[in-house]
Amino acid sequence: MTGHSPRASRAVVVGGGLAGVTAALRLADAGIDVTLLEGRPRLGGLAFSFRRGDLSVDNGQHVYLRCCTAYRGFLDRIGGAHLAPLQDRLDVPVLDVGRAAGPRLGRLRRTGLPVPLHLAGGLAAYPHLSPAEKAGVARAALALGRLDPADPALDGIDFATWLRRQGQSPRTVEALWDLVGVATLNATAPNASAALAAKVFKTGLLSEPGAADIGWAAVPLGDLHDTLARKALASAGVRIRLRTRVDSVTRAEDGRWAVGTDGERFEADTVVLAVPQGDTHRLLPDGALDDPDRLLDLTDAPILNVHVVYDRRVLRRPFFAALGSPVQWVFDRTASSGLRGGGQYLAVSQSAAQDEIDLPVAELRRRYLPELERLLPAARGAGIRDFFVTRERTATFAPVPGVGRLRPGTRTRAPGLHLAGAWTATGWPATMEGAVRSGSTAADAALRALGRPHEHPLQEAA
Repeated sequence: MTGHSPRASRAVVVGGGLAGVTAALRLADAGIDVTLLEGRPRLGGLAFSFRRGDLSVDNGQHVYLRCCTAYRGFLDRIGGAHLAPLQDRLDVPVLDVGRAAGPRLGRLRRTGLPVPLHLAGGLAAYPHLSPAEKAGVARAALALGRLDPADPALDGIDFATWLRRQGQSPRTVEALWDLVGVATLNATAPNASAALAAKVFKTGLLSEPGAADIGWAAVPLGDLHDTLARKALASAGVRIRLRTRVDSVTRAEDGRWAVGTDGERFEADTVVLAVPQGDTHRLLPDGALDDPDRLLDLTDAPILNVHVVYDRRVLRRPFFAALGSPVQWVFDRTASSGLRGGGQYLAVSQSAAQDEIDLPVAELRRRYLPELERLLPAARGAGIRDFFVTRERTATFAPVPGVGRLRPGTRTRAPGLHLAGAWTATGWPATMEGAVRSGSTAADAALRALGRPHEHPLQEAA
């Protein structure tokens, strides 16, 4: 830890999601006096848990990949890496129920061979594409490897257009590119920036053999992003104020910052705004950004989760993806939820859910229970102990073509005021990885501005 000046520099972090928690930890580790303000009664932002009877329910299914080095570093920092293990090797069961000949199970898998050979065997054995389509995928993957995700021209076109130029068939888009892309980008190929898609596929599939190995929490997300995060912050000396909504961020005549809440005022040498883009727009002082209204053009995309508790076991895998069905991905949440008395709890994760996000629960029940029976024969005749829905209407920013020019960097024109959040210019789509990276970047910029650069042991993850 670096030495203290006569008066320790003070920081206020506004927002207790992954970006804000990361920034607060980074600043505190550098010896800054940090206060974290969060309007909700908990930390974790949109990656949180709640109680429903005896169940611990995640608001949505969150996964990460081995290439998510910043999020993995965050888990290490809060002492939670062992609670969110990674697969030893990428293996995604993909069940196609749209075939006239009947359901067929395939796998997206990798081997231990070097890139790109690590995927060759799995692609060759993938039954949901024809030999010609598989050859086309290989050619498109080579073309992807030559792309620069930071190219503004690439951000200006949609991923479907780029895929068509590479000769990808509609079936290939459905059975491979959208299977992965919808889950990671929260958009179908026609609605996704080709630059963000290139970032996902280059990093996840073409950077190193294990980059796309999947990890997920074996405990409720709140155990990680709230309980363990709160413990780590407290140990680092961060003051945490929950249920504290920030009303104003203003600069005093002496150049310091004043952060106003209902009846309280917090003074700081530096402020990190780690809240959604709409709240950031509301709180930004005049002149802090050249064109603050562009934040309002960063629209949101929803994610819907359908939760079903059966009276018996109907799925013997931890998760699978579906083709030929409205269902996208299904996860077994039985153990992590604390479900007792037998049965099985499945979470159906539906990204890019604009058409369904506002449907009544009864309509979603009529739509999804028969689909799960079609996918899982063991569910036919099984009793339904519980059925409920969680909706995140503002789950992510919409990764539409041209979104890159709307995403601001961490620095503002106001000295000492920095921005964080997965929606800022991280180069990543709206993921837990992007959120953590933004928090690290904001903290590092704040420390440099304070003359307190700090070499963190997880620097390579920033």
